[in-house]
Amino acid sequence: MERKLTDQEIAKREQLKKLQDLNLDPYKINSFHITHTSLLFKSEFNKFSKESLHDDKTQISLAGRVMAIRQTFAQLQDDSGTIQIYINKKETPEVFNLFNEMISVGDIIGVIGTPMKTNTGELTIKVQKIVVLSKALKPLPEKWHGLQDDELRARHRYVDLIMNSASKSVFYLRSIILRELRNFFDHEGFLEVETPILHPQLGGAAAKPFITHHNTLDRDYFLRVATELPLKKIIVGGFGKVYELGRNFRNEGMDTMHNPEYTSLEAYQAYASYEDMMNIVEKVFRYLATKLGKMQINYKGVDLDFSKPFARIDMAKFVKQETNIDFDKIESDQEAIALAKKHNLELKPHMTKKGHILNLFFEQFCEEKCLQPTFVIGHPIEVSPLAKKDSKHPHKTERFELFICGKEYCNAFSELNDAIEQAQRFNNQLKERELGNYEANDMDHDFINALEYGMPPTGGLGLGVDRIVMLFTNQTSIKDVLFFPHMKD
Repeated sequence: MERKLTDQEIAKREQLKKLQDLNLDPYKINSFHITHTSLLFKSEFNKFSKESLHDDKTQISLAGRVMAIRQTFAQLQDDSGTIQIYINKKETPEVFNLFNEMISVGDIIGVIGTPMKTNTGELTIKVQKIVVLSKALKPLPEKWHGLQDDELRARHRYVDLIMNSASKSVFYLRSIILRELRNFFDHEGFLEVETPILHPQLGGAAAKPFITHHNTLDRDYFLRVATELPLKKIIVGGFGKVYELGRNFRNEGMDTMHNPEYTSLEAYQAYASYEDMMNIVEKVFRYLATKLGKMQINYKGVDLDFSKPFARIDMAKFVKQETNIDFDKIESDQEAIALAKKHNLELKPHMTKKGHILNLFFEQFCEEKCLQPTFVIGHPIEVSPLAKKDSKHPHKTERFELFICGKEYCNAFSELNDAIEQAQRFNNQLKERELGNYEANDMDHDFINALEYGMPPTGGLGLGVDRIVMLFTNQTSIKDVLFFPHMKD
């Protein structure tokens, strides 16, 4: 079917044809020398008066997108801001004709000229030459700032970035946060490493995977759901502190907190426990808050102060606090299951143990009430297949999750380093899979083999990087901190 063009699209193509007829085809230009960004231009010349700039012949070469046109003036936008340009019709009639007849809003142009100030004192480039560097064949949307359609902004991110400086600021901040996370762990003596994205076994987290096929090896692989197991193998190999910042993939639901691919940071330290990891996590958030100048923020209507110590609470005690049910005193799985049914909780077939039910009660009645930064500890073994047992409470593990404003930001353990127990835990996961838990871990024989060579006591943590970016940029949807989130057709 032939595409039907709008009147504006037709007009823009006619302007392009004029340029090409004059041997000014923008698509044949492969570079343009730039002496100033808009920010540099302003910082260099804003301090001068209109009179002092009158005879200034400094040559300015700047490029950007035309965002507005008003008679002989236009606004150009580059990646550092906006600047006004002015074309004097009498002094440069050929430049004015090119500007007036063949340039429209959305075009990318290069200008060469001199600095000046208007009667209102606005710093401006007085243009001597214009080069059209790219012709926009579609018009920019009108009143983009007034659009409330977040899906449209995410689907056409490139337009959102052109029109919305606030969106661009979010992604600048994202880049800063990623860099500062690396700076923090580097300074703490951790070595950044890279591990495979294609995994032969599913493991490292409770998640449903994406599956792909390698033709040469003629075998299926999982896109990694976590970096945990390879990183712990590196600890076995003798490295004391390692971390990896990268993408993971989970073939699950999508909402404001979940995207099929997302960024995490996992870090592992030999001869450390989950309590050491708690201290590191609290230190990470305080470090980022300091670097970003956001020690006190309001997020989702909640005032947060990262200078204060994070709260710590045992999962069973939290459930008792909210429901008056003491899971520490429940002796049988059957009693726990009966309580779940009494409270109308959805029981999946693999949820056969008291630990499953305790975790279910926590998710239903407690999770959303963790508004201030809170470390939840005392996770049951049944939902923590890779965490070390708590020696004082054998049905619990040395694990914590960090919650802020009702959402999880971090998961961490004292890592299980007993190869025999780890093999049994994997077997238990396989039994859960037979009962329909498709997020259960596989039996990873190579990981067991690595543990049999001996892994020192190790603390590990995983941070949800996208959620951290959402927190410090005050965004409520993960789509708004990803350049190109996945969307339904």
